[in-house]
Amino acid sequence: MQFNETLKNIKTYEAGKPIELVVREFGIKPEDIVKLASNENPYGVSPKVQEAVRARVGDMYMYPDDSMFELKDALAKHFEVPSKNIIIGSGSDQVIEFAVHAKANENNAILINSVTFAMYEIYAKHVGTKVFRTASREHNLDEFYSLYKEHKPAMIFLCTPNNPTGDAIDHDALLDFLDKIDTDTLVVVDGAYMEYAAYKDPSKRITPKELIERYKNVLYLGTFSKAYGLGGMRIGYGIASEEIIEALYKLRPPFNVTTLSLAAAQTALEDQAFVAMSVKKNFEEMRRYEEFAEEKRIEIIPSYTNFVTLLLKNNQNSSEISENLLKKGIIVRDLSSYNLNAIRITVGTKKQNDRLFEELDKLI
Repeated sequence: MQFNETLKNIKTYEAGKPIELVVREFGIKPEDIVKLASNENPYGVSPKVQEAVRARVGDMYMYPDDSMFELKDALAKHFEVPSKNIIIGSGSDQVIEFAVHAKANENNAILINSVTFAMYEIYAKHVGTKVFRTASREHNLDEFYSLYKEHKPAMIFLCTPNNPTGDAIDHDALLDFLDKIDTDTLVVVDGAYMEYAAYKDPSKRITPKELIERYKNVLYLGTFSKAYGLGGMRIGYGIASEEIIEALYKLRPPFNVTTLSLAAAQTALEDQAFVAMSVKKNFEEMRRYEEFAEEKRIEIIPSYTNFVTLLLKNNQNSSEISENLLKKGIIVRDLSSYNLNAIRITVGTKKQNDRLFEELDKLI
């Protein structure tokens, strides 16, 4: 069977291994597995969210409110932006897909960081657009601007904090960069981990309110999958000018977010105490990773997220270490697919991190 030519150059996205797969492959009990590969919130989900979902279970037979009025209204109040400037997606990556299909094509290009979220390139290849990358591992806005002037891409993706490295762009530096970009270039500011960055360093805090008031060509992305603990509910959002949102809505399928996901997200947004607790504990435990890396003389990229990236030495192989940890029931993310001899580890609970350190200490 013949398929579209564009599929030949697309690599399938590699998600973190699920617990169920490790159970089947290694015969390890589910309760003995520590999953630290997908940057989920190790503290779970707010009890208030669980109550809200249970209350709506009986409504599963009905289609959701396709206007998503209540969640959009809650987000509008939270971020102090008009609800008409918001679009809801099945994860923020669906909004990325909308944006790429709305703006990129075989006659133009996108610009991304050297190491960044893989779906930017994958969606770009869906539509046959060119992909240009910077040279540096972490975001270097001078490199971005130089490539922007040379290639005039239709879209620029800035992931801050960045996945999978954890670095974040300074607020003022970002605005200075955006000031120099023409208004026909769509700039996507992916803030999936922004709750963590804003807590750790206010100078890294980027708000959608400021972006859409200053720039008509910027799309801000957020998600409920990380600090809010709703990875399994698949719900995210985009905030931008009316012009951008109207274009994205033309690509949105009906009922793209479930009734239970909408209920969960709205309640999660209201329970900011749970978010604050999760973020605070995250950085308390992250300090242990920094101390571990210092003790082992391994480079750790300063992280503004809920994960750390350890850059291994030449005599250490990230794939082998990841596989050996997997055999012990500990799931981490091997970054060899990003051309890095590194492992990315979600900062877990104290108990989870104890297990990780115990086993990793034997391997490096």
